[in-house]
Amino acid sequence: MLGSTITAVMNDGDVTNVAGRAIWVTLQLGGPVLIVGLVVGLVVSVFQAVTQIQEQTLVFIPKIIAIVAVIAVTGPWMLSVMTGYTEDLLRDIPAMVAQR
Repeated sequence: MLGSTITAVMNDGDVTNVAGRAIWVTLQLGGPVLIVGLVVGLVVSVFQAVTQIQEQTLVFIPKIIAIVAVIAVTGPWMLSVMTGYTEDLLRDIPAMVAQR
């Protein structure tokens, strides 16, 4: 056994699958927060254009409040998605990195 090495190799399909699932989970988790931030920023910008108020800091407070509200509402769902992905990944690692 001296001098022998064990190689664990992931094939291209496994890497692509893990990367694709990671990107999908990232989009699921970040999407609602980003969309709400975009909508609130757009509404505040339209309000600023209509009223001709050109205060640069006006947009930050509504965005922060909206994003915190979205995270508070969707937080349990986000946690379950992250936990599910992590459990699936940890369960699949031995099969993906099997000795070949």
